[in-house]
Amino acid sequence: MDPSGRMLKLLSLLQARPNWSGAELSGRLAVTDRTLRRDITRLRGLGYPVEALSGPAGGYQMRAGGAVPPLLFDDEEAVTLALALRNAASGSLPGFEDNALAALAKIEQVLPRKLAEQLGSLQASIVGLAHRSGTRIAVAPENLVNLAQACRRQERLRFRYVDGEGNSTDRHVEPFQLVHTSRLWYLVARDRDREAWRTFRVDRISQPSSTGLRFVLEDPPDAAALVAEGVAISVYNLKARVILRIPFERAQRMISPTIGVIERQGRDTLLRIGADDPGWIAGYLAGLDCAFTILDPPELKQAVAALGAKLIDYSL
Repeated sequence: MDPSGRMLKLLSLLQARPNWSGAELSGRLAVTDRTLRRDITRLRGLGYPVEALSGPAGGYQMRAGGAVPPLLFDDEEAVTLALALRNAASGSLPGFEDNALAALAKIEQVLPRKLAEQLGSLQASIVGLAHRSGTRIAVAPENLVNLAQACRRQERLRFRYVDGEGNSTDRHVEPFQLVHTSRLWYLVARDRDREAWRTFRVDRISQPSSTGLRFVLEDPPDAAALVAEGVAISVYNLKARVILRIPFERAQRMISPTIGVIERQGRDTLLRIGADDPGWIAGYLAGLDCAFTILDPPELKQAVAALGAKLIDYSL
């Protein structure tokens, strides 16, 4: 390895974790202890605060400095950082929009062409869908990049998919968009074998590969609405319709799209919502700051009546 490349790798290692022993660094770089010490001295001369550790084994760490020195990121880290800054600049982190935009401009200016294209594919193919809460599910960054690029290039994909019951199938799809709920990623695509639009959880997709075959996008759905329908209603055994006695605009501020789907109903709002237990929907409706009328099913009317009677008993 040439000295410049070795220095960059050393810098990357020091930034990757809090401390290293000298033997570990020498082994990773395949150099002698003397060469390692010389490279550490060069980094210090360039302004990097590399500190020697005391103790029997000795070692090195990158301590916090008064100024921010140049940082090294691998490809996935660079794309992830730029994507996070774009989200922050768009308002997902109130109060930091200007700083995020300034930092993003600096990063995008030096991104290699390949990474800039990956970032562009991700940004162009992602639709946001608000989610109230929940644990985030990890997704492999390379999968997101591959899926986003296929969406942007309109190339057919093949992948393995595991559904909620653990069944594994091979899928051949025409990818359209990625939808992010702040907890989960979904791919909206036309399933060629089933001749229908489908949503796929990205964390359940494995081995995505482009076929190289292009397709023409015909009559695409509203990707965010399709995911919301699946997340809030279709997956549940019980499906309900409720009239909320509030304007649609107010309902938009109250109802998360991953909880229910809302539609204008004159001066009121129609809420479609799903659950496996009618008692859960009854409790949710009771917590809303508005009057409502249940259209169906009867089980929900009974659950609301039972909840009301219980609350009256508790208040006596």
